[in-house]
Formats: sequence, C-alpha cells, structure tokens
Amino acid sequence: MRISYRPLWVLLAQREMTKKDLREISGISTASLAKLGKGENLTTDVLLKICEALNCNINEIIETVPFSDEDKKKSNIE
Repeated sequence: MRISYRPLWVLLAQREMTKKDLREISGISTASLAKLGKGENLTTDVLLKICEALNCNINEIIETVPFSDEDKKKSNIE
C-alpha cells in the first residue's frame, strides 16, 4: 500500500484554493509542497499542519491505495 494525497487536491478544489494558498495558510515549506505534488512521503507534523490550517481530519487529505504494477517494478516489491 502507498499514500495518495488525492483527497487533499479534491478538498482544495472544493474550497477554490491553490497550492500556493495551502502553503501560505499552513506554513509548510515549498519542499514539502513539492513532495505532496509528487506523492512522496511527508512527516506527520507536516500533515497535521495542513489539517490544522484546513480545519479537517487527516483522513480528509490522504488515502491508502494499493501498489500498482509500475510501483512494484520501481521498488522491487513482490
């Protein structure tokens, strides 16, 4: 399984917010925002900052999804 930030992007769209807006209100770094955009892992501290800024729960910004065949090839997962 891996983490997907798709629910976060949906939430931002519903609130008519940009990634820049998210960065400014949450105080996360541009590096963390870049990791979000690439679907990379982030610390729980960063995720909690986002939740606090958006007044939501963590399950509203992330979801778990199964590894795709491509993910498995990249990571040598069986």
